[in-house]
Amino acid sequence: MSRLPLDGIRVLELGNYMAGPYAGTLLGDMGADVVKIEPPGEGDYTRGLGPFPPGSKDGASFLRLNRNKRSLALDLKRAEGKRAFLALVRRADVVIENFRAGTMDSLGVGYEALVAERPALVYLSVTGFGRTGPYRDRPGLDLILQAESGIMSATGEEDRPPVKVGVPVVDMATALYGAYAVVCALRVRDRDGVGQLIDLSLLEAGVSLAIWESGVYLTTGEIPGRLGSAHRLTAPYQAFRTKDGYIAVGATTPPTWPAFCRVLGLEDLLSDAGLATGSLRFGRRGELAERIERVTVTKTTDEWMGALQDAGVPCGRINTYADVFADPHLAARGIFADIPDPVLGALRSIGSPLHLSKTPPRLLRSGPRLGEHSREILVEAGISARDIDALFAAGVTS
Repeated sequence: MSRLPLDGIRVLELGNYMAGPYAGTLLGDMGADVVKIEPPGEGDYTRGLGPFPPGSKDGASFLRLNRNKRSLALDLKRAEGKRAFLALVRRADVVIENFRAGTMDSLGVGYEALVAERPALVYLSVTGFGRTGPYRDRPGLDLILQAESGIMSATGEEDRPPVKVGVPVVDMATALYGAYAVVCALRVRDRDGVGQLIDLSLLEAGVSLAIWESGVYLTTGEIPGRLGSAHRLTAPYQAFRTKDGYIAVGATTPPTWPAFCRVLGLEDLLSDAGLATGSLRFGRRGELAERIERVTVTKTTDEWMGALQDAGVPCGRINTYADVFADPHLAARGIFADIPDPVLGALRSIGSPLHLSKTPPRLLRSGPRLGEHSREILVEAGISARDIDALFAAGVTS
């Protein structure tokens, strides 16, 4: 099929770093025309974060994170910039912004002002703590929200300091929720003819991930702590040392637990009634892990991978990202893509994990240069060539 699901949807994206911009990227992958609106001169702060590909003034992460977008440099603090933005809004379907609560209102282009111009507008507001509540004015970053959402309290080794998840999990989860919410709101607009405000916070996105942890605390009152790589409720489900590294094993079901014991030569554990279920094994996870690891350290990771896979036991290597990007299965699945770039030629990137049989995502180009599409976007908004020239001359756009 030639048309993607979001063909014909115009998105205006304002913001920095990750949660808001990545939500825009997800929409762009599925066909939306995403216009990234940035302040002249500096643009999205992510542009300045290295490493920098040879010949590029923009950081490698920006170019990958902001694929499938066009860039308009526009100063919203100037009256002329605000008027140009409102002209764009009148022809837009979605606005995404991830500024601190109240920032857009202070510029005169908040939700109430925009919906007066475009009642059918879907407006996604991404903030650290939400648009309401006692914390609404606090700034939010992934690290801060991993801390405040409880994620850091449950991440790391027992009796060791808390650590954050190695990838920006709260930012990414918020972006996924944001794109999902926008598509839902567009469905409502198609059905009922009205747009709406989406108030999305990093804090709540982070808290929403605590499925196992909430089940424990809200049932027993026990505060879930750090368990390293172990599961919250069952065992064995963690990484074990091998002769040359580690292997992750999940042997918690009625078929896989006995298969795991037989592969390791620990059949005696099967006669222990105190280890008969995953919950009972979790209660004795310390002694169980110690017993298992005395065996796993005797062979290499590859040796255990072969034996456990042959027995049908879920297992995996602790891959570095060098391993990941060289993985033949991932290559066969097509997750890695060379995205066209007007300066670099092609940019090796992580593509979309979505495999839609009729309308697969598109990867047309890497992130745009600042203001690369300013003139064409302003023309599409119906602004005259004379007025556009005036905006350039005044430094309102570039």
